[in-house]
This record gives sequence, structure tokens and C-alpha cells, in this order.
Amino acid sequence: MTVVGNRSAGRNGWAQPDHRPAPAHETEAQTAVGAPRTTGASFHDMWRDLAPIGRNTTTNGYRRYAWTEADADCRTWFKEQAQNRGLTYEVDRNGNQWAWLGDPTAGDAVVTGSHLDSVPDGGAFDGPLGVVSSFAALDELRARGARPTKPLAIVNFGDEEGARFGLACVGSRLTSGQLGVAQAHELRDADGLSLPRAMERAGYDPDAIGPDPERLARIGAFVELHIEQGRALADTADPVGVASAIWPHGRWRFDFHGEANHAGTTRIEDRRDPMLTYANTVLAARKKAKLAGALATFGKVGVEPNGVNAIASLVRGWLDSRAADEETLAAVVGEIERAAVERGQRDGVDVRVTRESFTPVVEFAHDLRDQLSGLLGGVPVLPTGAGHDAGILSASVPTAMLFVRNPTGVSHSPAETAGEDDCLAGVAALAEVLEGLACH
Repeated sequence: MTVVGNRSAGRNGWAQPDHRPAPAHETEAQTAVGAPRTTGASFHDMWRDLAPIGRNTTTNGYRRYAWTEADADCRTWFKEQAQNRGLTYEVDRNGNQWAWLGDPTAGDAVVTGSHLDSVPDGGAFDGPLGVVSSFAALDELRARGARPTKPLAIVNFGDEEGARFGLACVGSRLTSGQLGVAQAHELRDADGLSLPRAMERAGYDPDAIGPDPERLARIGAFVELHIEQGRALADTADPVGVASAIWPHGRWRFDFHGEANHAGTTRIEDRRDPMLTYANTVLAARKKAKLAGALATFGKVGVEPNGVNAIASLVRGWLDSRAADEETLAAVVGEIERAAVERGQRDGVDVRVTRESFTPVVEFAHDLRDQLSGLLGGVPVLPTGAGHDAGILSASVPTAMLFVRNPTGVSHSPAETAGEDDCLAGVAALAEVLEGLACH
């Protein structure tokens, strides 16, 4: 693989690309197109080059957070892939990266891609599999001699996981107008740095962010390939499936206010310990979700003053909850909140609940979904509980998803994996879809 720029040893000992972040609205076109490579070689070259970026050698998980050094290295990698293939490269007003084959302004474009950022200590496949597969699928089309009659584009959406600023799908939410500019300016990381300042430090113009309806109007269809986050395909003979819908889901912050005191001198009956209320709420969430056939997870917690020999004054926990329908989701979250308040009254703890984000149920465009299933010979059609940029964009453009089989169902973990043959089957399936949508 041809590499643009020099490479130097990174802090963790692997080779990382030197980079200068691209300014917003950057556009660069190349006309020379290299010889097509086989799908397998193309996929393996890219996977090998991307794999070390942002990996923590202690946990073997990834820490590719938005607008950090690791994120910049991933973005440089994406730009290189576009340049290597002679694609028109640009960065939009919200920092999302685009690589175009054909005229970006022609309209009715077929777009594919995903994201490159990660959750804390996430796996290698969530997001990157979709981006790598998109470039490999384009290589496959070229190897076949396919001639698109519509523009084709590959996109890397920024800050999909929300690991740094607490809100998922920031890049696609801004583009679609589902995240307002004022709200975006209020987002802050754990150190109190705002999203605009983080973008500015990375070399982008924070004053440019906002809805991008003209760009969305030029997209005729968006197809995102993703590793399955579950095991629906694991027990089938099918390495690839098509998404039917995304469960409604959201994030709620629970603040448990108690009273700080000495752990060694305060009698049990005199305590107002928010940790007890929090712990009871975690157990209640599991019980309420299980009874309703839903999902509820407290995966993040903050404690003040956070001392071993101190009773906490504040425990802040973040709930992620999902269900097959919005009525069930609302009922489960309501029951969890009531359980928290009731226990708080017993413990002398004040409970406050704030909804930080919510995504309603997403029904992918039925015509497009059925077309994909037909192009792939009737592969399984299945729902998912995980959110994606495709779900955000579905309100603005016809959108669909392909899933690649996950043998264990594990995701958001270093143990996340997919078989080599299944990954290549995903590339082949995506190539079939792109040819069917853009070349006829």
C-alpha cells in the first residue's frame, strides 16, 4: 500500500502517521487511479495499517476519542486511502470526512461508510470494519470493471460513540440538525473542555458547525456496514444480514445527593449515603428491564469526594436503556426512577434524573431494505438494539445497514471479533449492494 507522508514511532511503540489536521471545508482531488487490487489484499493492507492506532497495549482495547491525537491519526489514515485511490477528498463543516468517486454535487449519490472512533477500551471492529470494508468494496467494483452511473462516496462520521462528550453520533446529529449549535457548544468532556474548543485545538473551525441540508439533499441512499452487536447471525449459515430497525434508546443521568461524612466515626443510622441508593437503583434497573424484556445498564459512575475513608456527598450514575418500542422504554425508565426515589427517601438521599439523549425507534426504509436483501439472495433481516449514524440519517435520507456475523456477540470490548471469511463476505456483499444501487 502506498503511504502518503512519513511514519514515526508512536508513544506505544507502533508506527503512526505524521499528520496535520485538515481545516474545515478542505477539498482535494487526485486524478491518478492505481491498479485495482483483490478484495482480500486490499482489506488486509488497510486493516494492518489502521489496527495499531489508538490501541492501549495494557488492555489491548482502543481509545480513539474524538478530536484527540489517536482520532487525528485515524483521520490521516482515511485521507490517505482516498488519495491512494484518486478520490475527491473533503471535510464538511462538522468535521466528517468524505471520499468521492464522481461529482460530489451531482445528486442522487450512493454513500457508504461508518466511523473510526471508539468507546473506552473498545474493540477493533465497531466502526472501522464499515470504513475499511467500504474502501475494499470500491476496490472490488473497480476490479470487476463496474462503471457507476451515480456518484459514490465513503464517509467517516466524527464522534459516533460519544465517549468524550457524552452524546453519541455528534457528527451525523449536527449534519442532520438533530443536534443544535447551541447544544453542541454546551457539550464538555471530563476535563471541562467544550466540543468547539476541542475541534479548534485539532485544527477545525468550530464556528462552521451546524445543519448541512444541502449535503444531505445530494444523497440518494446511505448504506452502513457494521459488525453485528449480538448473536442473531451466530447460529445461522449466513455471514451477512440486513437491518430492519433500531430499538429506541436513550441516556439518563441520575444524581444521588447525600451528605459527606467520616467513614470511621459516623454511625450507620446517622448516615445519608448516596452510594446505597445508587447501588439499589442499579439492581432495580436490572430487575425492571428483565421483567419487561428490555435492556438497562449503569455503565458509568462518578463519586464525590471519592475518598476511601469518606461517605460520599454525591454519586452520579449514567443509565443506558433500550427496548423494542418506545412505550416499553418509557415504562422501564419510569420504574427505575421511581425505585431510585423511593430508596432515596429511606436513605435520606435526594434523587434527580435528567434525560441527556433520546433516539426514537428507527424503521429503515422498507424499499431499500428489501432491495438489499434481494440483491444478496434473501439474507436474514433482523433488528438491533445498538444505535448508529445510519439511524440518525434515516430521518433525512433513505438508509439501510448490513451486519457482519459476530461469533460471540461481544462488542464494545477488546474481545470483539469477527472471522476473516465473514469480513470478506461482508466486503463482497457491500460491493454487490453498491453495484446494484449505483451502477444500473
